[in-house]
Amino acid sequence: MADIHFGTDGWRGRIAEDYTFDNVRRCAQGFARYLEAHGKGGADVVVGHDRRFASREFAIAAAEVMAAHGFHVWLTQGATPTPVVSYSIVDRKAAGGINITASHNPPLDNGFKVRDEHGAAVDPEGLREIESLIPPADEVRRTDFEEAQEKGQITVWDPAPAYIEHIRKLVDIDRIKDAGLHILVEPMWGNGIGWFPRLLKGGRTRVTEIHNVPNPLFPEMTRPEPIPPNIDVALQKTVELEADVCVIMDGDADRMGIGDEHGRFINQLQVYALLAYYLLEVRGERGAIVKTLSTTSMLEKLGEMYGVPVYQTGVGFKYVGPKMLETNAMIGGEESGGYAFRGSVPERDGILGNLYFLDLMVRTGMSPSQLVAHLYERLGASYYYDRIDIRFPPERRPEAKARLDAARPERLAGLRVTQIVTLDGYKYMLEDGGWLLIRFSGTEPIIRVYCETTDESKVQPLLEEGLRLAGLHREQAS
Repeated sequence: MADIHFGTDGWRGRIAEDYTFDNVRRCAQGFARYLEAHGKGGADVVVGHDRRFASREFAIAAAEVMAAHGFHVWLTQGATPTPVVSYSIVDRKAAGGINITASHNPPLDNGFKVRDEHGAAVDPEGLREIESLIPPADEVRRTDFEEAQEKGQITVWDPAPAYIEHIRKLVDIDRIKDAGLHILVEPMWGNGIGWFPRLLKGGRTRVTEIHNVPNPLFPEMTRPEPIPPNIDVALQKTVELEADVCVIMDGDADRMGIGDEHGRFINQLQVYALLAYYLLEVRGERGAIVKTLSTTSMLEKLGEMYGVPVYQTGVGFKYVGPKMLETNAMIGGEESGGYAFRGSVPERDGILGNLYFLDLMVRTGMSPSQLVAHLYERLGASYYYDRIDIRFPPERRPEAKARLDAARPERLAGLRVTQIVTLDGYKYMLEDGGWLLIRFSGTEPIIRVYCETTDESKVQPLLEEGLRLAGLHREQAS
């Protein structure tokens, strides 16, 4: 019986190795017991999935277990973007949801995400409780799928219309349709396929979609994560086709990315700052900003400029979502390109985030590159960011952790360290307003080294310093 541990955003594993039907059913029963323990037995539950290998079958396996425990299951009729699954929980007034997806992980992985009644990630305490309630495989109860359908215990339905009606209330889609833009869309072979052509058809704006045939191997990229080099083909196409912007979604469409009109990637920290600026300046909204400690200090600058509070959390929406609910936050997000917005569910939404970015372009009349330049002008400084990922066996963590616990550098790459934050990993705050962060991934056997600084010449030296502190070398980078 495999040990199952819920990390940053649920449980993920290698298909057929530890991610098996038995283990998916065990997780589903753990979630059913958790809902029952919280007085939600017999309630509605939403189950969705992505386009990875056997995801539909894994979703059906989870639905069978939930039905056997007396829940009424709403099963999506096909592969569905994660934000649509999350919104459906609220729309159906369900007690929670299960989503079979490994998001932006490599193609051989799959995952089991759980959501609460708000469509948000379950908080860390709740995840630990679900883990503790996962039974051995021989204790799992399930009802045959067809039998459960006949009895009305499982309903297969299309969640798209309700979600589209919902986002139309948040953003003027017709204004984008009539703007005359040429938009290149990169859905990364995944759940975002077809959504932008559907939403923006019938106006002056043209949509060109690439990689829009489902393929669980994610060709031309190492994984469906919306960052280089996975998006290099899309950025090249943006230039070749003279598109005004490239909008990107990861494999399950909860994360987003942007390429400018010159085929240059606008990194995740820049996008987060631009989305916050859009809400504050263009839409005139006010409210808290929630950020993970791995994302940009530009948000603190914007918070000061517009008089709104900024809250920092650990990495993952299991921290961001609850903090957004607690503070009625205007926006919440993280370094990996996932952003959530007030008025919708406190969960990452790559469809709505990209629509907001397009609306920012239309309402300001600026191109993506002009928006970045304008943002830096308003902030009074330019910001530079990079990240290195290195495969790192879990058994080596204690050694690296001891090394980092003992490290107390006074300067890094010539910049004075003003504070060390250990909320989630090791974050060294620097005198120029930048930072260096070293942390272990919560979903993969990877150690990540990130930095942001206002001095472009310091980026690579800072990353080298981070590797040195962890006892690593750049040649090990994945």
